[in-house]
Amino acid sequence: MFGYITICEPELKVKDWRKYRACYCGLCRTLKEKYGSTGQMTLSYDMTFIALLLGSLYEGKEILSRHRCKTHPWKKQDMVQSEVTEYAADMNIILTYYHLKDDWQDERKWGSLFGLHALGKKAQKAAAQYPRQHRAIRRELKALEKTEAAGSHNIDEAAGCFGRLMEEILVYREDMWEKDLRRMGFFLGKFIYIMDAYEDLEKDQKEGNYNPLEVLSCKEDYEARCRDILCMMIAESSAAFEKLPCLMDADILRNILYTGVWNRYNKIVEERK
Repeated sequence: MFGYITICEPELKVKDWRKYRACYCGLCRTLKEKYGSTGQMTLSYDMTFIALLLGSLYEGKEILSRHRCKTHPWKKQDMVQSEVTEYAADMNIILTYYHLKDDWQDERKWGSLFGLHALGKKAQKAAAQYPRQHRAIRRELKALEKTEAAGSHNIDEAAGCFGRLMEEILVYREDMWEKDLRRMGFFLGKFIYIMDAYEDLEKDQKEGNYNPLEVLSCKEDYEARCRDILCMMIAESSAAFEKLPCLMDADILRNILYTGVWNRYNKIVEERK
């Protein structure tokens, strides 16, 4: 369930695109510094968004640097790192570990098993730093596993597990912004889960896997209903975001929440046509 929270590049100003890339590359470098090349391979756009969001909210000190990397060996890239970049890197490692664990249990992918062994100690290290978040991730993924195993047709029940997981991740500090961050994270998590189910429906039907949208798929207005549900989820998340005093990088964050999150959806719809 990664890769849905991205930017819409054509709608961004050049300066905002450069800042986004610098944050993305900064997260990549932080993963390498803390967890080596294996950790670097877990890089995701979703956690770049979280780093931008928390950086904007808490306005911590940002460290600017320029480095070459394996992807760009000939030209130095701008990189932005901060305290919240490290937090995003830690959450990225924990989530990737459990994602690989789920893939191994469900589909017996050997690549996932290799990844589990490679990330095991690294995920334990990250989890030890953030016990509250780790407990919530384990609890909600266990609840989701039970819900899926029972074949629940209740979309809210299944998506709610991932929503509660995301709300805990967005709560970097338990402070005055916690309530709005939780609401934002809850609906963002539900959006991600339902979008993932929407994308995988045909594959899951062929392979006989659980999908919460299966019960809706036989309806004539399936596509419209799915879009309505997704719109509702991201609208609630965006409304909670607008209550936060995020000024720095606000244009980038709004680009992601109002436009970028629909990149994969639009691509899926176009492919199905």
